[in-house]
Amino acid sequence: MFEERLAALEAGMAAVATSSGQAAEFSVITSIASSGDNIISSRHLYGGTYILFKQYLARLGIEVRFADNDDADTLAALIDDRTRAVYLESIGNPSFNVPDFRAIADRVHAQGVPLIVDNTFGMGGYLIRPIEHGADIVIHSATKWIGGHGTTIGGIVVDSGNFCWNNPRFPMFTTPDATGVTFWDRFAPKDSSQRNTVLTNFFREETMYCVGACQNPFGSFLLLQGLETLSLRAERHVQNTQTLAEWLEQHPDVEWVSYPGLESHPCHHNAQKYLKRGFGGVLTFGVKGGLRAAQTFIDSVQLSSQLANVGDAKTLVVHPASTIHSHLSKEEQAKAGVTPDMIRVSVGIEHIEDIKTDFEGALIKAMSLTSGDKE
Repeated sequence: MFEERLAALEAGMAAVATSSGQAAEFSVITSIASSGDNIISSRHLYGGTYILFKQYLARLGIEVRFADNDDADTLAALIDDRTRAVYLESIGNPSFNVPDFRAIADRVHAQGVPLIVDNTFGMGGYLIRPIEHGADIVIHSATKWIGGHGTTIGGIVVDSGNFCWNNPRFPMFTTPDATGVTFWDRFAPKDSSQRNTVLTNFFREETMYCVGACQNPFGSFLLLQGLETLSLRAERHVQNTQTLAEWLEQHPDVEWVSYPGLESHPCHHNAQKYLKRGFGGVLTFGVKGGLRAAQTFIDSVQLSSQLANVGDAKTLVVHPASTIHSHLSKEEQAKAGVTPDMIRVSVGIEHIEDIKTDFEGALIKAMSLTSGDKE
């Protein structure tokens, strides 16, 4: 039932639940790529995804080519005959870049390559359904907004059913099994205008069988409970985040704010084009005084929690450079948009005035420390 509901929310054909978001990423990529193959990816990624791509997939012989930006021409130029997918995040973490999905999808499809989008920050399809803009596979860390309370770990792979896997790039779908039948023969629709479940069935029958990264029944139950309130929570998340971003942008002790709902954000135009119910539940900012002031701010919040998770009902703050992106070099952090003074906030559903009061108190402490240093 959880899989069916997520497929419906994401406008997909079918879905398979996994044990975590990382399991969803790893399993879907290793389903379609082998040693000697490559995938093309944006650099604007969750830190765990970047390390998976750079280090672990390399050990399996799968090359990940990181594009310098999310421009369709830049991504398409990296594709060759061993490319098996192009990978993006719907809202990049932590720079909040929003790609031009339709332009990218058109370019990569012209070369017979599928588009994979991590839509975790899209809140289970509430903000954006990438499949409607050309994505072929959508994945989520269901631990985040889908679950909503930090009570369980889970992931999901949603198959659009639109990609033609009867393609020389993907012999796993067209090579006969022990019975002499291929996955394409078994699950391709008789009418070419219909969507197919070739990937879904291969993923369930082959990958999950061999890897074992499936979701447990109780985890699915908890995630289903989260879905019941997803739209209500998502609406409050985006309202609070927009209000907090605007408040911080005007605050005299704040150096900068990054949020796609602000006109100052470089991807604001794409955000308006693709994100129809708000601009997400996470923002980043820097305080005057740099790294030490940022650390003091994080240590001084009272209502908010210091956690690296996102999508929880409560507000969470974290220092990305020393936590979720700590495995990246300084140069890699800079390319990913991570700065030493960056504070990331996953804005919860508390009353916005309570959040602002908490932040005001923490800013006062951060500034008092900075003033003391100057003296």
